[in-house]
Amino acid sequence: MQIPKQQVIDFIKSKVGGDQASQADSELPDQVDTDRDAGLLQKFGVDPKDLLGGSGGGLGSKLGL
Repeated sequence: MQIPKQQVIDFIKSKVGGDQASQADSELPDQVDTDRDAGLLQKFGVDPKDLLGGSGGGLGSKLGL
């Protein structure tokens, strides 16, 4: 699934912290693909399933999933 980078950055900032979010901002592509970029997301402490609305109230609900 494609997610805009800024939404991922905001998620990282709220769940992990600003330092990780700043680093992610410089390394993630403009459109983050949860499958293709799973390794990068995990590097920043994010489980791709959490972004899609897993148990943590991720972006999935905000994106209408």
